[in-house]
Amino acid sequence: MIRSLSRPLLVLAMCGVLASTAQAAGDPAVGKTKFATCAGCHAIPGYTNAYPTYHVPRLGGQHADYIIVALKDYQTGQRTHPTMHANASSLKEQDMQDIAAYLASFPAAAAPYPVQGNPIAGKAKSATCAACHGADGNGNIPIYPRLAGQHEDYLRKALSDYHEGARKNPIMNGMAQPLSPQDIADLASYFASQPKGLVTVQQE
Repeated sequence: MIRSLSRPLLVLAMCGVLASTAQAAGDPAVGKTKFATCAGCHAIPGYTNAYPTYHVPRLGGQHADYIIVALKDYQTGQRTHPTMHANASSLKEQDMQDIAAYLASFPAAAAPYPVQGNPIAGKAKSATCAACHGADGNGNIPIYPRLAGQHEDYLRKALSDYHEGARKNPIMNGMAQPLSPQDIADLASYFASQPKGLVTVQQE
């Protein structure tokens, strides 16, 4: 385990303290309709952000409470992405609840996804991540994201943004700060390769 991240019990306690607010209670059927403006990116398998280039995240099966937290962070500028800020800025609380309930309704992926990195090395470095996200990235704390099956390059981008302070979160900024580029690549590979993972939303 990375030396600066060797206190998983302390992190678990911090996670428990902070995981107490969002309680998703939306309507998945209504959320499917409201998700239409999101589908142009998030419902296209393999779709990538233009610059820098990385896959837009898989959202099917994500914790509803976390979706709401993420949308609010885009609204307030805690996360800086022009398209996401524009799409999230007009959403009301009920809109976010409904969209989150729809996304959470998707079943897990049938099989693990292939990865390019070294998941074995990533597993050896993942103990502190497991405190909030679960040992296999399928944690049960709903305010924190499921990581299993997320795009490998998206996880690298997210961890790099936390490392550099471009994405704001007091826990994640602290956890990512000591990570080397290799640590980030290994962790992304491990969680991206885990079974029962997230899926790309497929709309009829």
